[in-house]
Amino acid sequence: MNEREREILLILQEESAEVIQAVSKVFRFGWDSEWDGQTNREHLTEEVGDYLAMVQIMIDTGMIYQTEVTNAKHKKIEKLKKWSNIFK
Repeated sequence: MNEREREILLILQEESAEVIQAVSKVFRFGWDSEWDGQTNREHLTEEVGDYLAMVQIMIDTGMIYQTEVTNAKHKKIEKLKKWSNIFK
C-alpha cells in the first residue's frame, strides 16, 4: 500500500465514523432536530455524500472496481429483501 492509498483509506475510515455518528443523532433526537443550523437529516445527507465521495475516489484510483461494487450492492439488496422488513 502506498501513501496515497493510506490517506484515502484513512479518510474513508473517518467518513464512515461520521456517518455512524450522524445516524446516532437521528436515533437519539429525530430527523428534524436541529443543531448548528442544520437538521439531523441534512447532516446525515452531507456525511453520506462525503462517504460516497471517498468510495468514488477509491474507484477512480483503481483501489476497488465499480463493477464489483455494483455487484456487491445488488447482492446486499437481495439479502435484505429476504432477511429484513425493509421491502415489505
